[in-house]
Amino acid sequence: MPTGLRADRARVYEHLRSAHLERARQLPPAAIVYGSTRYDFEPALAEGLELRQAGTWRAVRLLSASRLVAIEVNEPLMLSSLPTTALLMFATRLRHPRASRRATIVTYAIENLDPFTHPIGARLRSRLKRRAYRMLATYVLSRIDRIAFGSPAAQALYADQLASRRRPVAQRVILALPAPAPDAFDNVKTPHSVAFLGAFSERKGFPLVIEAWPLVREQVRDATLVLLGKGALRDAAVQLAAADSSVRLILDPPRDEIAAELATARVLVLPSQPSPTWREQIGLPVVEALAQGCLIATTDQTALAAWLTEHGHEVVPQTADARSVAAAIVRLLRSPTPTTHVLDSLPAVDGRLAADEWLFEGAGASRD
Repeated sequence: MPTGLRADRARVYEHLRSAHLERARQLPPAAIVYGSTRYDFEPALAEGLELRQAGTWRAVRLLSASRLVAIEVNEPLMLSSLPTTALLMFATRLRHPRASRRATIVTYAIENLDPFTHPIGARLRSRLKRRAYRMLATYVLSRIDRIAFGSPAAQALYADQLASRRRPVAQRVILALPAPAPDAFDNVKTPHSVAFLGAFSERKGFPLVIEAWPLVREQVRDATLVLLGKGALRDAAVQLAAADSSVRLILDPPRDEIAAELATARVLVLPSQPSPTWREQIGLPVVEALAQGCLIATTDQTALAAWLTEHGHEVVPQTADARSVAAAIVRLLRSPTPTTHVLDSLPAVDGRLAADEWLFEGAGASRD
């Protein structure tokens, strides 16, 4: 049996990334149990935090050996982590069969694409797998005590599943908007500057950015573009930067360099594209750029699309071509909207932090 966690709260993540670690430093102490790290994970940010990497069975044993008052689990419609989540919840139920003693189970949900409508094939095995996952999702939802939604789209997706519960669940929508970054009101934006941040991939719309950039330069001759990230289309990013002096490439930048680049960028472009099994939920690059006062050019795939449109940003359909993406970028580069307007539109408290505070209110007092 593994040694139990020191903290009396735990957060369980399938994939751990730098944003989780940064947020953990602003929240009450909690252990983090995770399966693997994401591409943007910075080990230096983990110093001083209670982290435990664990596969499914080790995570079950670890949490069962701990005296916890609250556990945050991955959202129920995140199918890749669903079996682990169900096992964790079942194990905690066995350990404390009296509901008054068990840990409060909470989750933060931002999924906005129904995973059960994905085309997974007509074979019997596929149908049985889908049915099994539906049953697991139903079980997990039946054990959730509190659920915070990062967008109205996520709440709408979960509405039918939650309606079938025998007892109501405490729920709240807290839009996943950032607070202004420290000193963001002092940022000095470089005129006609654009940033792309994230994975160099099809689903983040990177090919559209490559195709759109010459069209932007035709209309804004002094426009500049910085590419921040890494990914499968790395070679395409290298080629663009080598062929065009208006483009800079920073491969796999550390967090402080990302913040510095966004502090001076006027526009962030992230034309996210859907796949049969994926849709942009919020878009961490969008959130980080807003916190630095950037204007956003993106597609309607993000659940922040309506808010962005209402607050002077550019949102194009996911079917938009490179010319439409370029036109959106140009409109923002020519916009008189000041950085202070972007920052003033943000909440005083980061939406994810506000959600965490609400999720853990009264932790340990859960009952059926």
